Amino acid sequence: MIELENVTIQAGGYRLENISFQVASGQYAIVMGPTGIGKTTILEAICGLRSIVCGSIRIAERDVTSWKPADRNVGYVPQDLALFPTLTVQQHLEFAMRLRDEPETVRRERVSELSQVLGIADLLPRGIKGLSGGEKQRVALGRAISFQPPLLLLDEPLSALDAETRKTAQQLLKDINSRWGITVLHVTHHEYEADALAQVRLMMNRDDSGAATIISSDN
Repeated sequence: MIELENVTIQAGGYRLENISFQVASGQYAIVMGPTGIGKTTILEAICGLRSIVCGSIRIAERDVTSWKPADRNVGYVPQDLALFPTLTVQQHLEFAMRLRDEPETVRRERVSELSQVLGIADLLPRGIKGLSGGEKQRVALGRAISFQPPLLLLDEPLSALDAETRKTAQQLLKDINSRWGITVLHVTHHEYEADALAQVRLMMNRDDSGAATIISSDN
């Protein structure tokens, strides 16, 4: 579950004001809105990468508003994927678990499961250089969910993929959501992604004062 209540964010010259919404545990939510409205900013605030002026953020029924990013237990795939050029695919999948001092047996079992589900088992010894866009996306997804977070944040995860790869990736995201019951908050500006994936839709726009806010949601 993710819940924002009256969250206000000042980001440079623009302001997001009174952002309030709730997505129940296990639901797949799509966030849409005009380019530059602040969709990515909301994801960064939930992760703890951007401070908020006021309001509260709850994840899995815990108020994490003042928590450090590492303590929020959130999986995040930014638009540029932020993969590490010096690590292998296997090391990417192990990365978050190593930070959490998971035992080697747990890491090994989880990497085996993830690599099979994501279809990247053959890529484990390889580096990131030379991987296709779809393969890189799967690695980034695997790293984000390797430690079994209750919440997964996706920032335009399909924008760099061709049509056929995008269709496959959409099904993969559905499978991840249903297989592990992860709550997903997925930012996009493509209606077809919302049609294919959304159980909840959150629409951003500007209010009468010009501040960006969530103006509607539907289940």
